[in-house]
Amino acid sequence: MAKIKVTKVKSAINRTQNQKRTLEALGLKKIGQVVEHENTPNILGMINKVNHLVSVEEA
Repeated sequence: MAKIKVTKVKSAINRTQNQKRTLEALGLKKIGQVVEHENTPNILGMINKVNHLVSVEEA
């Protein structure tokens, strides 16, 4: 499977509880933090929910 890098670029303040929990499930806590994940449908769905708060690149 391909890997993707997810970077948190915006704050979760004033966001819904769902979006905050999705960011935590992705492993993102601080702005600028980068995590690597497998390119699976589950991860892509989570990224799609918070795409306005993160940036994604192919690893």
